[in-house]
Amino acid sequence: MIMLRTIPFDEPLAARLKMGPGDGVSLYWLGQAGFVIDADGRRIVIDPYLSDSLAVKYRDAAFSHERMVPAPLTPDQLGPVDLVLCTHHHSDHMDGETLSLLAKRLPELNFVVPSASREFAMQRIGLDASRLIEVDAGDRKTIGSLELHVMRAAHETLERDEAGKHRFLGYGMGFGNVRIFHSGDTMPFDGQSEEIKAFAPDLALLPVNGRSEALRTSGFAGNLTLAEAITLSGRCAIAAMIAHHYGMFAFNTIAPDEIDNAAEQAPITLHRARYGIEFRLDGA
Repeated sequence: MIMLRTIPFDEPLAARLKMGPGDGVSLYWLGQAGFVIDADGRRIVIDPYLSDSLAVKYRDAAFSHERMVPAPLTPDQLGPVDLVLCTHHHSDHMDGETLSLLAKRLPELNFVVPSASREFAMQRIGLDASRLIEVDAGDRKTIGSLELHVMRAAHETLERDEAGKHRFLGYGMGFGNVRIFHSGDTMPFDGQSEEIKAFAPDLALLPVNGRSEALRTSGFAGNLTLAEAITLSGRCAIAAMIAHHYGMFAFNTIAPDEIDNAAEQAPITLHRARYGIEFRLDGA
């Protein structure tokens, strides 16, 4: 049985990552939906937003995108990175300022992106298509030691491009006997539980900031509520969940205490994504 442990550390995340990826599977939160996953000597980064590009973009808008806390590190401080995954084209998941710096520093680094976001990715990262690994829902790929299962996500809707490709994706990531599911930005939709359960994750990384009509009418798509995320994990027989996508922008978040209080009553092992914590998956 795979067990999830939380290991606090006092040093800056940059110092922790400077040691390089070790054995086993460990996760570190980067804020919003971003994570570093160190798995058996390889480092995968998913949805890193480590700049202030959105604060600049929305400087004069009604909803400020100033960070509630500083980024935990800079793109250069991520150290060796073997693969980057982006779940969709929104800038807090596919941030050009973060990804272009990684691409320049690591010329062999490839980026997994939705096929529907190909043009966004090339423009923002400053790459030609040769360094993109384009995927769509239903794809299965082996990339190095990663077994990637690509699933649908509904960031308000199950949106497709003109070619029928899904704009929003979730990723099932298999590392040997450890299986992690990152939903991307999503809300509930028909068939979701069956799709995830077939992958049989040990751990779910799920957004919990929810949604509102006021934000929707202002152009900001919503996500799972905390209660919906817990219910989804239970329906999919996922033993452990890390709640994320909070604490970045004041207009679109959830109180940390609400997550912590829910963890005491949840029928699953529920953790709040936090800085200064290594989430370690152990077991056979």
